[in-house]
Amino acid sequence: MSKVITPKDKDYSQWYNDIVIKAGLADHSAVKGCMVIKPYGYAIWERMQAVLDGMFKETGHVNAYFPLFIPKSFFAKEAAHVEGFAKECAVVTHYRLKNSPDGGLVVDEDAKLEEELIVRPTSETIIWNTYKGWIQSYRDLPLLINQWANVVRWEMRTRLFLRTAEFLWQEGHTAHATRQEAVEEAERMLNVYADFAEKFMSVPVIKGTKTASERFAGALETYCIEAMMLDGKALQAGTSHFLGQNFAKAFDVKFLNKEGKSELVWATSWGVSTRLIGALIMSHSDDEGLVLPPLLAPIQVVIIPVFRDEEQLGKITEVVSVLKKNLVADGIRTKYDTDDNRSPGWKFAEYELKGVPVRIAIGPRDLEKGTVEIYRRDKREKQFVPMEGLEAYIKKMLEEIQHDLFKKAETFRTDHSHKADTYAEFKELLDKGNFVWAHWDGTSETEEKIKEETKATIRCIPLNNKLEEGKCVYSGKPSTQRVIFAKAY
Repeated sequence: MSKVITPKDKDYSQWYNDIVIKAGLADHSAVKGCMVIKPYGYAIWERMQAVLDGMFKETGHVNAYFPLFIPKSFFAKEAAHVEGFAKECAVVTHYRLKNSPDGGLVVDEDAKLEEELIVRPTSETIIWNTYKGWIQSYRDLPLLINQWANVVRWEMRTRLFLRTAEFLWQEGHTAHATRQEAVEEAERMLNVYADFAEKFMSVPVIKGTKTASERFAGALETYCIEAMMLDGKALQAGTSHFLGQNFAKAFDVKFLNKEGKSELVWATSWGVSTRLIGALIMSHSDDEGLVLPPLLAPIQVVIIPVFRDEEQLGKITEVVSVLKKNLVADGIRTKYDTDDNRSPGWKFAEYELKGVPVRIAIGPRDLEKGTVEIYRRDKREKQFVPMEGLEAYIKKMLEEIQHDLFKKAETFRTDHSHKADTYAEFKELLDKGNFVWAHWDGTSETEEKIKEETKATIRCIPLNNKLEEGKCVYSGKPSTQRVIFAKAY
């Protein structure tokens, strides 16, 4: 297979697909709309999982697991929820197959379920039905639970990692005694997501709330983090929802407060998914392939020996074994690639394609000089560095890469964020790929008209947004603040 990547500026969509496939992150599957996550792509997800899981547990959450199948009647209990997900649900109607007269397999019509089961698109209903049996008193609250799982949302137009019929995610579901506690939880988890995106993914994000039409089905408030991709489009990188008492009412989840009075529980839910891998690709990568921030890279440093015979390899390995041991002791994920079925040149191109942050090449001449060749993936720069003190040098370089990737992405977002005061200017900026800060009159009608005419949506109303008097960019009606519009994935 050719390793050539379609240039980003020529065909952005194909550029993205090329990286996903050729860097070995994922593949299309025999099931339409679903993907196979390959080992290297899954290793990135495992890094994300490990970091996020630690962050959740630091904030008092524990993991559990709930069923994949949800009775259809559960969805009917929360009107906004069922309306929001009805068109995306996969439904199980039978539980058995049988042999057909022609030797094939058919659904056994006698094995029809008494009640259809929905394949989990999200777990609020099954979890709140369960919580009813777990919560009786204020002593049982708060209940802070997270689940790592897969979900199914039937998508007609799919793209690897960004939008597939089945994807992996985590979903937190918490129960609280008061409204204030639930709101604080939803905001706390939004901040966890923002910290993860910025500190580990090196992706700057804007924290905000969704408009009423963009909220999660069944939520009173949806908080989000929005990131800008390299084509100027937005990607929703995480959401946290204040659910109020909607699900407690639907499933009759009450508790006795300290005064012995019965009250409905307050709820939140929050989640991020494997679309974060898509965000990672589209925030940092280039025409040579993937570029990974070191903190999430499965391999942070790869060492490639350049040799003619076993004697040379032996001498190189003797030096590298000490270097690798020291790097691993420093917590640096290091690979020494001695596969002699592939040439050094092939390996150089392969690890560049896979986005390994630092590549070290070492041959007989390097041993003589006491130096190694270091290649820094993000800047595509080579340099020769003394072996003495190399471990400290590499550790510092990895920290610089992590920092520089964030600053580069932040600068890109700044350069592609503009205010617009006229509708003509607004449309022109959107077409060029920008976040557009514009006044909006607060109506869903205007929001929908703009979406129909430009394909742009209100990405968020930024938290702690600066209030300023103005006129809606579309209707000319009074407005008190600018919101962020963008085309999005």
